[in-house]
Amino acid sequence: MNTIAIVDYGMGNFHSVARALTAAAPNADIRICRDAQSIRDASRVVFPGQGAMPDCMRTLNESGLREAVEEAARTKPLLGVCVGEQMLFTTSEEGNTPCLDIFPGKVKLFSGPEFASSKQHGDNDHELLKVPHMGWNRVWQTQAHPLWSGIEDGTHFYFVHSFYAAPEQAELTVGESHYGIPFTCAVAANNIFAVQFHPEKSADAGLRLYRNFVDWNP
Repeated sequence: MNTIAIVDYGMGNFHSVARALTAAAPNADIRICRDAQSIRDASRVVFPGQGAMPDCMRTLNESGLREAVEEAARTKPLLGVCVGEQMLFTTSEEGNTPCLDIFPGKVKLFSGPEFASSKQHGDNDHELLKVPHMGWNRVWQTQAHPLWSGIEDGTHFYFVHSFYAAPEQAELTVGESHYGIPFTCAVAANNIFAVQFHPEKSADAGLRLYRNFVDWNP
């Protein structure tokens, strides 16, 4: 039986991920896991996340699950989603927060003359891109990968985020999108694949990505 652990450390849309995985892989044993041993016992792991990075890292550390996640990242197929992708990097500009440092790189805020905070107002706001970035965007596959199987290059996926991961190593990037600037939205290395967008909110393409993950044998 293919057992999939969804890491529940208190900061993620775990039930939506579980529903999408169940639809994509009805024969898999899908478990929302709140203890380290359940994560260690699973054959593959999904690591979601949402919210502010300082809260996510603090909650992960306090949950006692950090070591199990780091072990999974070394030993079995792991899929990071949204903040779960960002947490794999070295540090985040959000609160100057140290992250898991599995991938070298920094999580950056959308900022610059192209952008405006959604809290700001002014005569020119209609000309600026709002932060957070929210909605459907095309994803361009910069490298071939089994998790892209059956997904057309340039397919739209659903995003909700103010920050994005900027890998130090260009070869980590396997998907890119554009919101004012081009940015990495999918990374992969060895047994890890991670995305900034939400597959569970991305209709058929998102379900296909989850199905590909369930079938993936890196």
